[in-house]
Amino acid sequence: KTAMQIVEIMKVMEARHPVVMATRVSAEKSAEIQAALPQATYFEMARICAIQPSVPLAIRPGKLSILTAGTADLPVAEEAAVTAELCGFQVTRLWDVGVAGIHRLLSNRHVIDQSDVLIVAAGMEGALPSVVAGLADCPVVAVPTSVGYGASFNGLAPLLTMLNSCATGIE
Repeated sequence: KTAMQIVEIMKVMEARHPVVMATRVSAEKSAEIQAALPQATYFEMARICAIQPSVPLAIRPGKLSILTAGTADLPVAEEAAVTAELCGFQVTRLWDVGVAGIHRLLSNRHVIDQSDVLIVAAGMEGALPSVVAGLADCPVVAVPTSVGYGASFNGLAPLLTMLNSCATGIE
């Protein structure tokens, strides 16, 4: 969509909903959108342009944690985090806790134990969601990313790993 198409959609939606988001928005498009809608906020890492209510939404129950295997997974994970926060959820972020440095994940075991839902983004071989699901007693949403080097095949390898996981609780 063009920036002006996004502006028109956001105007219509703003009249009906307290939160309006456009995802996968480039910095250039966000500048055009914000020129037309000064109330819009741009979340650069998440690539989200959003209109938020002047009074924050009530905090929703439950604890949501979002984990990434590596720093290359940050844009996808931050998109999920900002979306959840805009919808009123409290979010804990654990970045760069993949299996290549499993000690970083294990030193944050308390976050996993205290979470009601975990969203786990991973590229490369996509192993992190299975490891997390083996530690957690809550649903784990596995999100393959198309980043990484080697034989990740633009996200196909992590997707297949996540689909073939034997750990329970992976969604």
